Amino acid sequence: MDDFGIELRLDRPAQRVIPLSPHLTELMYSIGAADRLVGVVRGSDFPAEAAALAQVGDASGLDFERILHLRPDLVLAWGSGNRVVDIARLRSLGLRVLVLEPRRLEDIPRHLRLLGDLTGLVDQAQAVAREFERRVDALRDRYAGRSGVRVLFEIWHKPLFTVNGEHIISKVLELCAAQNIFAGLPRLASEVAVEQVLLLDPDAIVVGSEANDAGVNNWAKFPRMKAVRSGNVFSVSADLITRQTLRLIEAAELMCADLDKARR
Repeated sequence: MDDFGIELRLDRPAQRVIPLSPHLTELMYSIGAADRLVGVVRGSDFPAEAAALAQVGDASGLDFERILHLRPDLVLAWGSGNRVVDIARLRSLGLRVLVLEPRRLEDIPRHLRLLGDLTGLVDQAQAVAREFERRVDALRDRYAGRSGVRVLFEIWHKPLFTVNGEHIISKVLELCAAQNIFAGLPRLASEVAVEQVLLLDPDAIVVGSEANDAGVNNWAKFPRMKAVRSGNVFSVSADLITRQTLRLIEAAELMCADLDKARR
């Protein structure tokens, strides 16, 4: 059963897989299924060898002819990252599609185990899923009961974009005993005005973008903001925090440590 409630059955473990998101490619590598990959989307650059695989498009559009030529027995789609029309067309072409939509930290080990079941790599998937869960539990225990920190998480700067409370990044903040000041936004990712941030005056700002002109110094022009005044503007690797993979826990550990400085 995928995350859209559609049941998927395979006659045998998948041997030819095309993931339609960089994070899905990374999950396949994590369970030792690199040899099952026959194509990826642009931007699939971790691990580095993934970039050498055949490319079949990106989130804005897929090369259906090439996908069919690669003869996948399983296509992995990202619920909020791939177009609904593209997913529907893949299914209309007779391809077996599994749609995954990670919204909670618990979804990552669940997806790893599901991919393990579909590829026959159950033991490998179980091992990495358990290690991820162990590290999540350790962080939850470490920061449980600590005073709250109100945070702006910036995913893009021109224009200013952030995430809502349903986004998995907000779940990472909760792990750190922190709250997203824009949790109530209606969409997973939305543009917000700087004036809104000034009004809400967060305790800390985390910049999760690696654009050349993005960075903590962009907030220095607002010295009266609590986060700026206190030196609580931090950065985290976008690759770590925005990809729903095992590496997300690395970002969580770093971010929790930074936010603990803001708390003190």
